[in-house]
Amino acid sequence: MRLAVVIGNVRDGRFGPTVARWFTEIAAKDGRFTVDVIDLADHELPVGLPAVSPRLDPDPERPEGMHGLTEALTAADAFVVVTPDYNRSYPAALKAAIDWHFTQWEYKAIGFVGYSGASGGLLGHRAPAAGLHRLNAHTVRDYVSFPRYYLLFDESGSLREPEEPAAAAGELLDQVHWWASASAAGRQDRSRQAATI
Repeated sequence: MRLAVVIGNVRDGRFGPTVARWFTEIAAKDGRFTVDVIDLADHELPVGLPAVSPRLDPDPERPEGMHGLTEALTAADAFVVVTPDYNRSYPAALKAAIDWHFTQWEYKAIGFVGYSGASGGLLGHRAPAAGLHRLNAHTVRDYVSFPRYYLLFDESGSLREPEEPAAAAGELLDQVHWWASASAAGRQDRSRQAATI
């Protein structure tokens, strides 16, 4: 089972890689997933979209600089998105990554790890969760949240009090693994049915 940890913002000086590193270490120690990191800052993500809806053309011609992202999303069985909230919503890069893809999210499990000021990133995952639901992805109930993250992590990027966040990450991984396993079985059934038509 492949889990992709997606760093959802690309702003200069962002804290996302630090949070993603923390979560990736926990997910790797968990042992149920092969863990990959997808950093949206490494990929071309124009906000201008193809003229045809992805429902009609789920695999449009994409910019060359997006091909690696498309391949990584396709290979994943599940995702955990690490994102702050911007202006009570989520980053434009994450929106573009979602909107440029269709089948890559379909029938896959998705969890969220948020960080921000007072909200702890909660406002940064409600909207993408709704959009991903429309793409037939399953967003799990539990999440990990870091309100005032700049007080919770020390200068080296380690949590000052790691026990509670680690427990929350374990619960998130439990849910993502359960739904990812169920979704993988369902995708195999759909493939077999399509092959017999």
